[in-house]
Amino acid sequence: AARSEFVEFFDSVTGKLLFVAPRGRSMAAFLAESEPHGWPSFRDEEVVMENVREISDGAHAGEVVSADGTHLGHNLPDKNGNRYCINLVSVAGRPTKA
Repeated sequence: AARSEFVEFFDSVTGKLLFVAPRGRSMAAFLAESEPHGWPSFRDEEVVMENVREISDGAHAGEVVSADGTHLGHNLPDKNGNRYCINLVSVAGRPTKA
């Protein structure tokens, strides 16, 4: 993707839109936060909330899944708020066909 454009990330199982980045920051900031650990890191404004949820109880607390149950990664909050570290394989899907 061009470094000046938004990138859409889709559920690899269902094809539903999960994340759009960057939003509320530059592409350079998105890449700088994502590249060191190899997983894209999304902030709240980049999450398509109707298609993503965080498990907040028990042994799976902090786990991020799609609304349909696809494991995506984990929320690892930092000083800037929620940071959703997502396995790229889980969001390498194509959009659902309308």
